[in-house]
Amino acid sequence: MNRDGTNTDGTTAVMAGSTDVGAAADQDEPAMCFDRATLAYGDRVVWSELSMTVPQGEFLAVLGPNGSGKTSLLRALLGLAPLSSGTLDVLGRPPRRGNPAIGYVPQHAGFDRDVPLRGRDLVGLGVDGHRWGFGRLSPADRLRVETALDDVAARPYADEPIGRLSGGEQQRLRIAQALVGNPQLLLCDEPLASLDMRYQQEITELIGTWSRERHGTVVFVTHDVNPVLAYASRVVFVVNGRWAAGQPDDVLTTETMSGLYEAPVEVLRVRGRIVVVGEASGAGFDLDEPHHFPEPVASH
Repeated sequence: MNRDGTNTDGTTAVMAGSTDVGAAADQDEPAMCFDRATLAYGDRVVWSELSMTVPQGEFLAVLGPNGSGKTSLLRALLGLAPLSSGTLDVLGRPPRRGNPAIGYVPQHAGFDRDVPLRGRDLVGLGVDGHRWGFGRLSPADRLRVETALDDVAARPYADEPIGRLSGGEQQRLRIAQALVGNPQLLLCDEPLASLDMRYQQEITELIGTWSRERHGTVVFVTHDVNPVLAYASRVVFVVNGRWAAGQPDDVLTTETMSGLYEAPVEVLRVRGRIVVVGEASGAGFDLDEPHHFPEPVASH
């Protein structure tokens, strides 16, 4: 196996123990470095001997079926899930809770319509999470909130009750909340869930543009890789303790995916979208489930 995570014949390494090292020579500390990292809950191994280095400024898409360990990877980066073995460095240091250099965007979940919280109040909580509301912020912090609102084009509805906003508008505000602290690393846990195609595109573009313009690193957990294909410079696919990491064109292939699922899988490119064709495998992943790799849909 080569040092860049490929086999000697140029194919992407698959299964536990493969390596993906891509830090550029002109970069400082990588955004994250997993070295033979294993995470287990009791007898259940979530992923085994994961080795992957992600340079700062990259957009990493984390893919895999439900229960495969995608969110657990975020929890490890946040210092909430200690490794069973191996090491993990985040921005040059071991992961720790409450790292101000990390922003977090949760899954979309609607607010109660009558919750007494404005959009800008939600963003203000990202400045200092133990304070409630916008009024106690200093002038400098208020400016940071206004800048974050502008960055996600949310100023027009910043004073509206957050429960009365659409799902896409609420998610824009969550992104502003994550960015108001000027993080170096942005973790996104299924931020497109329950959003329609229009808002999926808008949210992905917001995050991708932030990464490109600010040289910020993104870890983007998603079931469907297609909305992020234009932005993802690297992917890691995890399933049943196995994993593959590398550039999208190297990982999302028939050979690599069949090896991960230990079953025949066909990966096709159709009008710029990825389509997976195959029967349900014994790995716990039904390839026909539309929330993983949906069939192409017509543009409107």
